[in-house]
Amino acid sequence: MENPDLKGKGQMDRRDIKIRVASVQDAQALLDIYTPYVENTAVTFEYEVPSLKEFTERICRIQRKYPYLVAEVDGEILGYAYANAFHERPACGWAVETSIYVSREKKGMGIGSKLYQMLEKLLAEQNILNLNAAIAYPEEEDEYLTKDSVKFHQHLGYCVVGEFHQCGYKFHRWYHLVWMEKHIGIHQKYQPPVKTFDEIKLRAILS
Repeated sequence: MENPDLKGKGQMDRRDIKIRVASVQDAQALLDIYTPYVENTAVTFEYEVPSLKEFTERICRIQRKYPYLVAEVDGEILGYAYANAFHERPACGWAVETSIYVSREKKGMGIGSKLYQMLEKLLAEQNILNLNAAIAYPEEEDEYLTKDSVKFHQHLGYCVVGEFHQCGYKFHRWYHLVWMEKHIGIHQKYQPPVKTFDEIKLRAILS
């Protein structure tokens, strides 16, 4: 889970940040953003950088049902965000897990917030109700992990709903995992079915 927009020197003009649907041609650029998080941080609990083939397959698999978005400025991809299934059982179909990564050199410019705002808009159109984020969390901040991502999600309306203690081991250190949640719809007795991303993306306005 990406560290937030909260530590930068200032916001760029948000009109310069363009959000669009990711394509398989973007896979290498997105993998380049993700790689430093795997190799140099505990933001993700992955140990090995996925191959380009595996990363491309992840994008394609997610897009069968959920949005996978990229943010670019002047044609350069600077971040990405996506949703995935929260749980495979059908009763949990109205809940998703959200993820976001922004280039480590471009944090603090509003990229993450704009990505998440568009992701939330599209998920609401799919009739998704619950957004859940699994966030690595340190007992004390260190060179591999800060508490910024929790602060970022709180800023966007997420609340902490659970914490798993010392469940992630990386760089010879143990880290916690925090679950955060945000509701974006009304829970009803007769809930409208969830739509696939294909059903709504043709009328989605990405700007």
